[in-house]
Amino acid sequence: MKRIIVTGGAGFLGSHLCERLLNQGHEVLCVDNFYTGRRSNVIHLLNNPLLEVMRHDICFPLYVEADEIYNLACPASPIHYQFDPVQTTKTSVHGSINMLGLAKRLKIKILQASTSEVYGDPKIHPQPEAYWGNVNPVGVRSCYDEGKRCAETLFFDYHRQHKLRIKVARIFNTYGPRMHPNDGRVVSNFILQALRGENVTVYGDGSQTRSFCYADDLIEGLIRLMNTPDGFTGPVNLGNPSEFTILELAEKIIKLAKSRSKIIQKPLPQDDPIQRQPDITLAKKVLNWKPTVNLEEGLKKTIAYFKKLIK
Repeated sequence: MKRIIVTGGAGFLGSHLCERLLNQGHEVLCVDNFYTGRRSNVIHLLNNPLLEVMRHDICFPLYVEADEIYNLACPASPIHYQFDPVQTTKTSVHGSINMLGLAKRLKIKILQASTSEVYGDPKIHPQPEAYWGNVNPVGVRSCYDEGKRCAETLFFDYHRQHKLRIKVARIFNTYGPRMHPNDGRVVSNFILQALRGENVTVYGDGSQTRSFCYADDLIEGLIRLMNTPDGFTGPVNLGNPSEFTILELAEKIIKLAKSRSKIIQKPLPQDDPIQRQPDITLAKKVLNWKPTVNLEEGLKKTIAYFKKLIK
């Protein structure tokens, strides 16, 4: 049994990670300031004596004892991270410094949940970990993109300077139950619009592509990464390499939701990437990991979750 800190533990992915770790018999300290995380995501876990929930903002130091840290704290959808962009950058930078400092004091492993956004609007497709990206440091999305890039820098500098044991995962588009209904992400947007019989809004002509990974697969990848030998730091891509256009996604969701919604088109947002697909060669080789849940299967489970949510 380990005592494991999950920052952002009441968020979409954090709550799934807390649940998986509890099921493995670990003690879990779920740390969240509830800016985008929701108590409803972990309420079904509160009776588990191995879980402790702490309201805390990692922009401030945390003084606790633990054996491992998963650092997932940060608003991850454009609506949320653009609402207070300065705070978003602080969470990635100050938050990482505080969590790295805690890991250094305790001499424990720490995993950073980075993002495919570090690649920007990529000119290489699919994106391997060796690609440095094509990024805009002064755009409306930069608070998140550059914050996560700086966090990776901090993690590797702590590793080089202080011999800290680190793991860095670059997470590609992930979906599933417990997504925030108002996060503005394409999967939750389309599902809610379809279930409500509203027009499904596609930005641009819908030819831009994304790769969608189901939450359970992603969590399995994070845990496998944390348990790799100390010599392996990453970064490693975690995502589903199956690529779909946004228009294909909209049509699939309308069909699975048995909706009569129509698709309408609106202008593409600033700095929205045209392509996003992970090269998961490294994850396959080192983690023996690849996604197992196909898009249709995952969407059915996600649609069922949102049906209950909007009743």
